[in-house]
Amino acid sequence: MGDTLITVVAIFLAAILMFVFPLMTMADRTDDISNLAVQTATSEFVDDVRTTGKMSLDDYDAYLADLAATGNTFDVDILIQQLDENPGVKTTQAEATKIGENLYYNIYTTQVEDMLYNNGRITLKEGDLVTVTAKNSNQTISQMLRNFFYAISGNDEYNIAGQATGVVAVNGSTSER
Repeated sequence: MGDTLITVVAIFLAAILMFVFPLMTMADRTDDISNLAVQTATSEFVDDVRTTGKMSLDDYDAYLADLAATGNTFDVDILIQQLDENPGVKTTQAEATKIGENLYYNIYTTQVEDMLYNNGRITLKEGDLVTVTAKNSNQTISQMLRNFFYAISGNDEYNIAGQATGVVAVNGSTSER
């Protein structure tokens, strides 16, 4: 009777070692690859906006398609801080770029999407800041396995994310490319 119990426990442990841990490892590697793809797509999107001074609906849709290609769903947050130069404030410095106070006003994701869907593009100027953050909103296989075995990650935690920030280097023109 004791040998049978030990045999059943050994078979159970062997099954876990042969199937579950390799599955967890492969799921973690899949999340790592997806994380790299999301970070790369986010950096390329921000760099394109930064170097052209424009954000177009086509570029945004292509970015969302790159994110969807990972097989996950994402919450994308965009923050554009537009430089609002106030030349009315005088200064004692003789340099033209130092006249007045430079303030930023924020444009958030919903406003950005409204502007893109209504106008097709957003034109930025030199000195504007662009921040894009993408976090997965679905639960990956890796997260589900960790929840089952370890109970350490919650349902609201993200596992795959990409974030990039850049300063616009050129003034975007209003003409089509």
